[in-house]
Amino acid sequence: MRITAVNPPFLPDYSRGQRSPAVTKSGTLYYPIWLAYATCALEQRGDELDLIDAPADGLDISQTAERIDKYNPSLVIVETSTPSIESDVRFADSICKSGRTVMLVGTHPSALPEKTLQLGSRYEGIVVGEYETPLLKLAEVLENSGDPTEIPGLFMRGPNGESSFRGHSERMDDLDSLPFVSTVYAKHLNIRNYNNPNALYPQVMIMGGRGCPHECTFCVFPQILQGRKFRYRSIDNIVGEMLWVQDNLPYVRAVFFEDDTISVDQKRLQRLAEAMIRADVSISWTSNMRANVDRETLEICRRAGLRSVCVGFESGSDEMLRNMKKGITTETSRIFMRNAADAGILVHGCFMVGTRGETGKTMEETLEFALEINPDTAQFYPMMVYPGTEAYRQADESGNITATVWRDWLTEDGLHNCVVSTDELTSEQLVDFCDHARKKFYLRPLYILRKMRACLLDADERKRTFRAFSTFRKYIFRSSRKK
Repeated sequence: MRITAVNPPFLPDYSRGQRSPAVTKSGTLYYPIWLAYATCALEQRGDELDLIDAPADGLDISQTAERIDKYNPSLVIVETSTPSIESDVRFADSICKSGRTVMLVGTHPSALPEKTLQLGSRYEGIVVGEYETPLLKLAEVLENSGDPTEIPGLFMRGPNGESSFRGHSERMDDLDSLPFVSTVYAKHLNIRNYNNPNALYPQVMIMGGRGCPHECTFCVFPQILQGRKFRYRSIDNIVGEMLWVQDNLPYVRAVFFEDDTISVDQKRLQRLAEAMIRADVSISWTSNMRANVDRETLEICRRAGLRSVCVGFESGSDEMLRNMKKGITTETSRIFMRNAADAGILVHGCFMVGTRGETGKTMEETLEFALEINPDTAQFYPMMVYPGTEAYRQADESGNITATVWRDWLTEDGLHNCVVSTDELTSEQLVDFCDHARKKFYLRPLYILRKMRACLLDADERKRTFRAFSTFRKYIFRSSRKK
């Protein structure tokens, strides 16, 4: 069967695949990683796939539709996001035709399937949750002219406007059974289109595991797509993909692990790092990591090529950390930063304001905390709440969501927009504080000198910093909102 998997047009450089989709200040552009893994599964089944990333390739609606029509697929899978959902539904409706099934995927329709189905009138349905298992069954059923409304995980539109849902599909446990996602990137995408400034460029993005047992109220993927249960690939399988990248994509400089947190099991992470060392993995790697990893694990990972980590410190207030169910304390983060510095690992710190109970005092505590622990780079942002998360439910029930339409999740330029307030702070005050914190962090003379020294001593760091600064510099001085 011919199948098109499409990340549809919306805004130039729109990074739909990340946890908080937007046009980013740092020039980050995520791979359509979930679509790519679905492509892995369907190609392994024997289907022919065309994977289209319209924002990355600069394709507009007519160009994308023309490519789909030329390929003439029987099934089209359309990636979505909360800010773009109205546009995504219009696009899905526009490409419907006889003999073609069009399905939406992503966190937004998974959280709000009925409401999303009502936004359109022609496309057939929605995959709720992870994509691979329901899509494999759908392809088989369509191939045999069966009834897709009986497939678990599919929310389908009926002929008379009614909807049907047979319950959630089982998530895929045997992650080793999927082909390497990097092979799909190499076959279907332009790898140089994608960038996360926390890793060397160019890079590939893979997952070593899925799911997260922690209970952060705001995190999207564990609550909507992946679940809380941690499922992981075997160590040999992960190392095998890193070696494949080294051997077959020699221009790629880094592997980025897009797991919610690679450090759920620190002993397993140690074994993974030791296996990389034994296998002579030489490519640099970067990962998301929780701020509770011990020094021994960090040191082993550094010897295995770990260059940098992205860490959600989130707040300098222990009260706010409890309110968001982060499961760490400020002291935990201080210890982690000392250990990471001793191990020689760069840290990108994420700091968030707007949690339930946030005040001007707790925001200042977060800024002072960021300056104290002093990560290599930092981002400050208002809490982004998405349907299906506990944080969204809390804000909605308390009347603290300020948006009126889904497009309000972005500014006119496509940057993240604050759609929450707290009992003491308006959304405008949250955004203004983040702008202030960003300037305070990056315009310190000692910080600038430290970065200049690092750039002089390390060519890779120089390239990484200059690439990020080329897009980020205007946002240091410019307000994130229109006055």
